[in-house]
Amino acid sequence: MDIVDTPPHSPDATILELRQFSRKLVRALGFMRATLADTELAPSAVHAILEIGAAPGINARDLGHVLRLDKSNTSRQLARLEAGGFLKRQATGDDGRSSALYLTDAGQVLREKIDRFATAQVADALRRIVPADQPMLVRALGLYANALAQGTGSHAPVEEAATGIKEGYQPGCIGDIASLHGRFYSGHWGFGVFFEKKVATELADFAEALPADGKSLWLYREGGRALASLAMDGDPATGVAHLRWFIVDDALRGTGVGRQLMARAMQFVDERFEETYLWTFKGLDAARHLYESFGFRLTQESEGAQWGTRVVEQRFDRRRADARQH
Repeated sequence: MDIVDTPPHSPDATILELRQFSRKLVRALGFMRATLADTELAPSAVHAILEIGAAPGINARDLGHVLRLDKSNTSRQLARLEAGGFLKRQATGDDGRSSALYLTDAGQVLREKIDRFATAQVADALRRIVPADQPMLVRALGLYANALAQGTGSHAPVEEAATGIKEGYQPGCIGDIASLHGRFYSGHWGFGVFFEKKVATELADFAEALPADGKSLWLYREGGRALASLAMDGDPATGVAHLRWFIVDDALRGTGVGRQLMARAMQFVDERFEETYLWTFKGLDAARHLYESFGFRLTQESEGAQWGTRVVEQRFDRRRADARQH
């Protein structure tokens, strides 16, 4: 979670490298060829098959926007797909002048073939990349793709531009946070559906009560998704706060996001509460180092199997006065 400083990279050098990588991607994925994905179809037609399959009933105008094709090119590709037996239209609206697009049975078979080809192509490439680097690769490509989509002339809807820490409930965050917990604790501790359900239901109840005195939720959002979270569940009557649902996506390791969330949360509690506590599991050494750097101290430890696997639960406590001394 420590902040890592990297040497500065000039904007011109970054642009040049990204252009080179983009050209290499275009060539490697086969977009320079007349056909794509082991079919007899042009790249735009292949993508039309995929988009119609992903959004049955989409109309020609919206499909053109997604594919960044003008009206005439969209019409030509749809006509070819319809003539080839891969596409069917269904009239919509009272005047019958607009139509919804659907894949035929043959179109579905073709879509599955394209999916198999693309999956094999990506899987083959991933075998050449160290597994630990793959989450960062996905995150970086997602950032780049979203940034391109938001550029001048894009017909795609612009996603939330702001990337960074947000306070309070954000649509979709409950599912994102539950998913982060489910994947992490399943992979490291063998937790199952009981744990993920508990996270989702308790977090939903907490978020529904916001805004509330002594309670807050911080999210790190990127590409419209929550990739890190931390909540403070405080009781002004007792002067005690409970730090909950602190998690950071693996792709953000070393970026300092976890430390930034903790800093905001500690400022929040120091203005309102004398004591703060949290529960965690023995073995999460990076998280423990971060907690201790903010003045938390281990106060309780016990073994149990309430989560479906035997773990050692740990309680850490922090007093405001102790934090100031630290």
